[in-house]
Amino acid sequence: MIGPEIERLIQLLSKLPGLGPRSARRAALHLMKRRDSLLVPLSEAMAAAGESIRACSVCGNLDSRDPCTVCSDPTRDRSVICVVEDAGDLWALERTRAFRGTYHVLGGLLSALQGVGPDDLNIAGLAERARDPAVREIILALNATVDGQTTAHVVTDRLTDSDVSVSRLAHGVPVGGELDYLDDGTLTAALKARRPL
Repeated sequence: MIGPEIERLIQLLSKLPGLGPRSARRAALHLMKRRDSLLVPLSEAMAAAGESIRACSVCGNLDSRDPCTVCSDPTRDRSVICVVEDAGDLWALERTRAFRGTYHVLGGLLSALQGVGPDDLNIAGLAERARDPAVREIILALNATVDGQTTAHVVTDRLTDSDVSVSRLAHGVPVGGELDYLDDGTLTAALKARRPL
């Protein structure tokens, strides 16, 4: 039998992505065994994050600053906005160091099954930003899923009044990928997105 505090910790940990009840129990035990070096600093970091981190009023990124670190960076190319589903996608693109423009976080994808409609996403904010004469291109960096494609279509429709070009990330064969191991959808997308050498 375990105490209510430990049970609550396990229940909360099990709500994290990738952690089920068994993994949450192992994580809780690991945290408690390392109370001074891990549990206490983690709880302090989580409390500080809960107090200071918020969505950027410009792009929707999560940061302790507003505007966020990306939006306040004067070296960024403000003529290009990369649209992503959530802050995790923004962080993934930033890790590549390949994109030096700005971002716009939608806050999710359209999903009829989950009841997420266009008004639930930050599409209106994107349309407003796209009306800025300095913006020339919107890059849609959304997942290649049905919900991602539906969202891309709706976003493109909402941007028809602005004078920007809309592009999307290429989809297809990953670097190092072998054709025999790829699904039909990926191969089809790769064929359609082919380009001359």
